[in-house]
Amino acid sequence: MVWSHMGEGRKQSEIGEVSISQFEATCLAILARVKRTKKPILVLRKGEPIAQVVPPPLPSITPSWLGSLSSSGEILGDILSPASAPEEWKAFRA
Repeated sequence: MVWSHMGEGRKQSEIGEVSISQFEATCLAILARVKRTKKPILVLRKGEPIAQVVPPPLPSITPSWLGSLSSSGEILGDILSPASAPEEWKAFRA
């Protein structure tokens, strides 16, 4: 946590702050911390903010194809009996 002096009085900020020189020296560690803690880091040059490192967005979950057509079909007629009479089958002609 960083105490911010912006605005009226002192207020606690959820954004961490780091100087540009410290960011340059420990860039990979800072990026890993942002990803792990999900809290942004503000990069400062001479006390002025120049960049903000934010965590990546959560991955979107794609819907599974299993069951995706479950409500789109309709059964018409008898699905148990053969589509044609057994006399019309070539296997019974021989």
